[in-house]
Amino acid sequence: MIAIVLVGLVALIHVYIVYLEMVLWDTPRGHKAFGLTPDFATASKVLAANQGLYNGFLAAGLIWGLYLGEAGFQVKTFFLACVVIAGLYGAATASRKILYIQAVPAALALLVLWLGW
Repeated sequence: MIAIVLVGLVALIHVYIVYLEMVLWDTPRGHKAFGLTPDFATASKVLAANQGLYNGFLAAGLIWGLYLGEAGFQVKTFFLACVVIAGLYGAATASRKILYIQAVPAALALLVLWLGW
């Protein structure tokens, strides 16, 4: 049960990231969330939407795994591992904040999933 909640939380985080990157990128809220200047946000809006789409695929995969229930163990494992790797890369190359927002929750969900909690 704990794993279901944590996987769901990671999926919701990514749904919110999709919304931030695809809808709010070029708004004051998007600027604040990502530390952007208005000019940079305008210039990178299409790139951010593409990035948001990829985060949407991660969320969709996690939701799919939850939908499958017990049979979705491998699906959840794969997509959580993808989130951890993406979060580590993002933390190393873009912002350390990504480590705590994406990688740590996904790693915790992955651990709990594997422990069968």
